[in-house]
Amino acid sequence: MRLEYQKAVLLHMEKDTMQLQKLLSLVRQAVERYQMIEAGDRIAVGVSGGKDSLTLLLAMKELSRFYPKPFEVCAVSVDLGFGNGDYRGVRSFCEKLPAEFSLVSTQIGRIVMEERKEKNPCSLCAKLRKGALVTEALRMGCNKIAYAHHKDDFVETMLLSLLFQGQFYAFPPVTWFEDTRLTVLRPLMLVEEAQVRGFCRRYEIPVMKSACPVDGTTKRAYVKELLMRIQRENPGAKERMFHAIVRNL
Repeated sequence: MRLEYQKAVLLHMEKDTMQLQKLLSLVRQAVERYQMIEAGDRIAVGVSGGKDSLTLLLAMKELSRFYPKPFEVCAVSVDLGFGNGDYRGVRSFCEKLPAEFSLVSTQIGRIVMEERKEKNPCSLCAKLRKGALVTEALRMGCNKIAYAHHKDDFVETMLLSLLFQGQFYAFPPVTWFEDTRLTVLRPLMLVEEAQVRGFCRRYEIPVMKSACPVDGTTKRAYVKELLMRIQRENPGAKERMFHAIVRNL
């Protein structure tokens, strides 16, 4: 009985190792294909507390242990001030990695929802959140910021742009901003959302519930559901759309 238990434990550990290796392989492919990392980089991972950003933080920290170009990773969270964000799990997660963690407290939620009373708050909120993240990343001595946009995000953004702006646009893998002299990276671009979800379950990553009051009711949520329906009715459609995006990068 003890032998069977030991075999089960070893099998479980082997599956965990394989899943981590698969994630790291996809992240490394993106990093090398688009030359995202150079020796001496200090990269701030924007950590919302959601599954995507925590997975990216873990992947980047693990990659930094063996990548031939040495780099450092830290984590920055921006508290939007909705009053129900608990970052203790994120802080504990960073301590275990370990990765330096900074929490920036703001009143962005109150500004957007109460003072400005924006009917479509996402754009302004994202702009203000980005500003807070950039300021903190620079203060921490970072030269790059990593966002946790995965493959599904790339396709959804392209659909949003087509449907509501009449243009073909998707996230660039790497963007350099001359005004801040910061480079933005998207190392999860080859990883599917389903893979991220499974990875978080397997590793019991402490995912925070979104504190945003409009979460799930935005145009992006609509496009996410639309993409799921397209994929169900036309298997392989999402992958073909992603290939179209990559060809235009």
